[in-house]
Amino acid sequence: MQNIYSYVLQPHIALDNNQLEGFLRETLKLKEEQSLFFRKLKQSIDARKKDVKINLEIEVSLKKPFENATFNVYQYHKKSFSKTILIVGSGPAGLFAALRCLELGIKPIVLERGKDVRARRRDIAAINKEQLVNPESNYCFGEGGAGTYSDGKLYTRSKKRGDVRRILEILVNHGATEQILVDAHPHIGTNKLPIVVSNIRETIISAGGEVHFDTKVVDFVLDNNKMSGVVTSDGKTWHADAVILATGHSARDIFEVLHKNKVLLQAKPFALGVRIEHKQFFVDQCQYHSDDRGLLPAASYSLVAQTYFKNIQRGVFSFCMCPGGFIVPSSTEQHELVVNGMSPSRRDSVYANSGVVVAVNELDWEEFKDYGPLAALQFQKHVEQTAYEKVKNALGNQESVHQTMPAQRIKDFFRNKKSVTLEDTSYQPGLLAMDFNDILPDTISVPLKDGLKQFSNKMKNYDQGQMIGIESRTSSPVRIPRDKETLEHLEISGFYPCAEGAGYAGGIVSAAMDGERCVEAFALKYL
Repeated sequence: MQNIYSYVLQPHIALDNNQLEGFLRETLKLKEEQSLFFRKLKQSIDARKKDVKINLEIEVSLKKPFENATFNVYQYHKKSFSKTILIVGSGPAGLFAALRCLELGIKPIVLERGKDVRARRRDIAAINKEQLVNPESNYCFGEGGAGTYSDGKLYTRSKKRGDVRRILEILVNHGATEQILVDAHPHIGTNKLPIVVSNIRETIISAGGEVHFDTKVVDFVLDNNKMSGVVTSDGKTWHADAVILATGHSARDIFEVLHKNKVLLQAKPFALGVRIEHKQFFVDQCQYHSDDRGLLPAASYSLVAQTYFKNIQRGVFSFCMCPGGFIVPSSTEQHELVVNGMSPSRRDSVYANSGVVVAVNELDWEEFKDYGPLAALQFQKHVEQTAYEKVKNALGNQESVHQTMPAQRIKDFFRNKKSVTLEDTSYQPGLLAMDFNDILPDTISVPLKDGLKQFSNKMKNYDQGQMIGIESRTSSPVRIPRDKETLEHLEISGFYPCAEGAGYAGGIVSAAMDGERCVEAFALKYL
């Protein structure tokens, strides 16, 4: 007998295998000597009511252990390559594009401006301890992209773009836990993602692909509206049959090079705001309606509000919520302030944080319209640099090196008042009490204030949290337009703008799927 059953159970049963086995034996009326083998196929938490439940889908066998895994194993073998693709960037889009190349008999050459994950750790430590930002190797740039040192969230709504299950299975093939195939909102964790990423790199190299670090693209080889290669900072020209641009949304210099080459770009709306930090215990209380979450994981939240500024609607929403996590400095240049959130796999920090951001539109970047398609990017940069200068001046610091972040209690933000004292924080480089009403433009601060008030009505005592800024790298402020069918740039053949940096994805899984799609589109047209 081997069957699949669905149950709605209390957490102490669903999340404890011994208790779960006892429940199954009782429910299936099994004798003590009878064999029982089971494995979870799907698991989700329903915390809408005070009595929190776990939805489970379980496969049961009463005769013998399961012989087959619940996931596919993908093999990558050396082949003779008839075509070559240059992949700029080794984030999820670039890495999965490379793997798909290998499956289709195309040689991938991955060019990464930053360092491998092991070497990258030293530069990240320097940001936290010495407040020094390496513009080529930081929380955003380097092997695995921004996602490597993040929560590693693997949930996406973009299921029409590709096979989500396949992406998760490939991650499991390379060292991720099988639990990501079970959980409704899976994540890997910042402590485990580097191993997965380095394993993918080894797969690419062993199957005949190439991965080059400290290799920064500074120009593109363009002729008669066709892209046939790139030029790197060492003066080398790399030629290929196509170029996939998978640089992520923080590679501003790439946008500038494309604009200089008169490549069609478009300014794109994004979102900007702050990180809100609470104690994880507070979030658990709100979401699980209890002072003791027991076996339940660190709770998260998702909040949305609609506000108006000068009669124009502005959405305010939580973004990239990191339960049991940390706030980290994510600047890519020294003289700017940017934060992001991350969580280890166990999500066991005493802190919880989430971006809370305001939708940005063309009215915000009106002042920068002379920059054309880079106007939204310039607005984003202006806010980050303004925050840096204001903090520097408040510190009375003539030195230009710091990653001290402005911070304010939410209730003081409502009062337009700098906080007298600040809460403890997970942010290592340190905080400085300032008033975000003076740091953020009115088009952001006014809707943000309204949105946070609405959040506090939806989630009692939410306004006891602390604001830390600036959260600005939510998505790309530039779109590189491409054909909906061929996925090539609208005007340049052989050029595939890909994933977050080009404005076509919003997370690890969606970026990975977009990387695969670009390779498949190339193969359909050119193989």
